[in-house]
Amino acid sequence: MSQDNTKNAHAIDLAVLNLYLAKACPSVGHVESADKFAGGQSNPTFKLTTDNGVYVLRRQPPGKLLKSAHAVDREFRVINALQGSDVPVPKVYHLCEDTSIIGSMFYIMAFVEGDIYWNSALPEIASCATRGAMYDEMNRVLAALHSVDIENAGLRDYGKPGSYFERQLSRWTKQYRASELEHIEEIESLIQYLESNLPEDDGQVSLVHGDFRLDNMMFDMSNNEQPKVVAVLDWELSTLGHPYADLAYQCMQLRLPSDIAHAAGLGGLDRKQLGITSEQEYINTYCQRRGIDAIDNWTFYLAFSFFRLAAILQGVVKRAHEGNASSEKAMQLGAMVRPLAQIANKTIHHSE
Repeated sequence: MSQDNTKNAHAIDLAVLNLYLAKACPSVGHVESADKFAGGQSNPTFKLTTDNGVYVLRRQPPGKLLKSAHAVDREFRVINALQGSDVPVPKVYHLCEDTSIIGSMFYIMAFVEGDIYWNSALPEIASCATRGAMYDEMNRVLAALHSVDIENAGLRDYGKPGSYFERQLSRWTKQYRASELEHIEEIESLIQYLESNLPEDDGQVSLVHGDFRLDNMMFDMSNNEQPKVVAVLDWELSTLGHPYADLAYQCMQLRLPSDIAHAAGLGGLDRKQLGITSEQEYINTYCQRRGIDAIDNWTFYLAFSFFRLAAILQGVVKRAHEGNASSEKAMQLGAMVRPLAQIANKTIHHSE
C-alpha cells in the first residue's frame, strides 16, 4: 500500500465530524485540522486543533477487525475511571460508538504536554541519575496501577476475575492462529512450553495495562532530578488480570536486543553504566511498593510475554497484508516474530 493510500484510509471527514460534535460534545469546539500522529500500530490517533484548543482523537482502524481488537470504548472507560487516581491519565471528553460518523468508533481526550521516549536506553538523557529516576517513576506508576481499588473505580466487571494466564494463553493462541501467515517452529515450541507449565491461579486480580512500556509514558522533564509520568497512554489491551503480566511484559521488552528494529531493548548493554537498575532490582522495588515478598514462576511470565508480543505483532502484519494497518512500517514487524520466540526459548532453557 502506498503512503498516500495509507493516509487516505485513515482520513477524517471534518465536516461530518464537526456536525456531530456540535451536538454531542460542543465544548471541544470547531475542529480545524486533524493530523495523524506518527508511530503506533494499532488505533490511529490524531491531533485535533479546534477554535477552543488542542485535543486528541483516537479511533479504531477502518476495515474488518479481529474479535475484541482495537477496543477504544474500553480505553475510554478505563481512562475515565482513573481520573484523579495515582495513575496519571489524560482527561477524556467523549466516546462515539456510532461507526457511521467517521467510519469507526472513536473517543476524544485532552492533549497532554510531555515527552515520549522510544529507546529503552534513553540516549537523549545525559544524566545516569535522571535515567534511573525515570525507570523508578515507571516502577512507581506500575505499582500504583496494580493497587487501584477495582470496586471503587467502578471496574469490577472490566474483565473476568481469576485464571488470567489460562484465559490469556488461549486467547492469544487463537489470535496468533487467526493471523498466522507461515509455520514458525520456534513459536510452536514456545506454545508447547506455556501449555505445559501454566502455573496454578494464585488469586491475584488487579487492573492491568496490557502494554506497559516506556513509549506509552509521557514524561514531564522540567525537573531532571524528579521526572514525572504525566500520562499513561494506549489502554486498548487493559483488563482485569494478573499484575505480574504487566511487570513481566516490561522486563521482557528490556531483555530485547538494543539493536532490534522498532523495539530497542537493553539486551547487551551495561545497565549499571546507563544508570538503569538491573531486572532483579527493578522487581524488588516493585515488590517493596506492593508489599510482596517474592515472585514465583517468573520464567513462565517472561515466556508468556514474549509469545503475547509475537501474537500482537503477527496481527499487525496480517492487517498490513489486508491493507488495514495504521503504519507503513507494519510489514517490517513480521521479521520480529521469529526472533521473539527464539529469545523466549533461550530464556526458558537458561532457567532449566
